[in-house]
Amino acid sequence: MIAHAIAQVPAEPLIRWHWIATHLGLIRDRLLQHLALTGIAVGIGLVISLALSLIAIRFRFTYAPIVWVTGILYTIPSLALFVLLIPWTHLSVTTAEIGLVSYTLLILVRNIVAGIDGVPESVKEAAIGMGYPPWRLLLEIELPLALPVIVAGLRIATVTVVGLVTVTALIGQGGLGALILDGLQRFFYTPLIVGAVLSVALATVLDLLLLGVQRLLTPWAHSRMQR
Repeated sequence: MIAHAIAQVPAEPLIRWHWIATHLGLIRDRLLQHLALTGIAVGIGLVISLALSLIAIRFRFTYAPIVWVTGILYTIPSLALFVLLIPWTHLSVTTAEIGLVSYTLLILVRNIVAGIDGVPESVKEAAIGMGYPPWRLLLEIELPLALPVIVAGLRIATVTVVGLVTVTALIGQGGLGALILDGLQRFFYTPLIVGAVLSVALATVLDLLLLGVQRLLTPWAHSRMQR
């Protein structure tokens, strides 16, 4: 009798489209917050990584310590790092951004240094022979030729941060992660699935956008690959 009664109860739909339709504003806000947290983290991480990379290239003995420190930051579990920061920065955007930025540094520093080191010596010598000062050599020769490797690292860092932003929901700054957390806490699949799907979609779109930017800025590299 009980089993028969349970069998008559209609199954809970996996996605409630009515909930999505009535919460579009919330979903939009969470998506924009996720995008903002990602953009700030990657932007600050790129600036810091570029400075560290230039120091490492100018003073080669600093490369190993820089990679060692950024490597330690990269290996700390995200939730543990946020917990360590909370006593000083509390449950704030600052806490989220410090943690997110720290995960970009190792990836970006390695790629920036590798990209600049990969510029052919003959090209550098030709530029120096033409009277290029060091700053002009860096800005007009080394960085443009290193862009494919640098953007490759930027793509990896961006996708990594998009995934990690969801974890910051645990400190109240999660963007789409807040939807996932809400779904888990209420055993309600709809916000959970919406948050997860949009996180994957956001990572994919940003990766494709960066790939497009790379091709626009380095047309010579794309044409060389087609030959």
